[in-house]
Amino acid sequence: MSAAVRAACVLLLGLLWASCSSSRRVHIPPHEEVARMARFIAHQCDWASMATISTHEPLVGKPFSNLFSVSDGPPGGSTGVPYLYLTRMEISVQDLQVNPAASLSMSLAQTQYCKQEGFDPQSPLCAHIILSGSVLELANGTEAEFAKKSLFSRHPEMIDWPSDHDWFFAKFNITQVLVLDYFGGVKAVTPEQYFNASPNRKYH
Repeated sequence: MSAAVRAACVLLLGLLWASCSSSRRVHIPPHEEVARMARFIAHQCDWASMATISTHEPLVGKPFSNLFSVSDGPPGGSTGVPYLYLTRMEISVQDLQVNPAASLSMSLAQTQYCKQEGFDPQSPLCAHIILSGSVLELANGTEAEFAKKSLFSRHPEMIDWPSDHDWFFAKFNITQVLVLDYFGGVKAVTPEQYFNASPNRKYH
């Protein structure tokens, strides 16, 4: 391949990449719509940092943070409820069996948005939420089936996780929502405001 042809191919690939990247740009809700922003973040993020109160030495009684895959519904089907697929073999789950209280943090730094806008993950403009509440195991039934659909559609690898690990579906029962999506400090959203909001409006 000649140098001219190679240069033309590189240019064409670059233009195609730029076109695809532009079409995938993330558009967020207005920061004034705090509850909607919270729902948007919860649906965009497919993992979260969950803090529990440790029951394990040498951290007994101290905060302990760990990562978990989450889903609040299949793509385009947000419910606002973060669902989890857990095993009792996991150390944070053992903490929850003693004290189910926890908090979940999710950030748009987990998406392409903050990178495409040039925002540092710690910037208030790189929006994130902190959910407070507790983790509740779901008994077999309609909600457990929905949790399975929600999680497996976004985390298909879960289907093949070892069957002897005593997996179960759970949900995060939200009692408080905190949102940091702009300058001026954190904003509180009630669970009612959060669940009444919709992340699905078209934004520009």
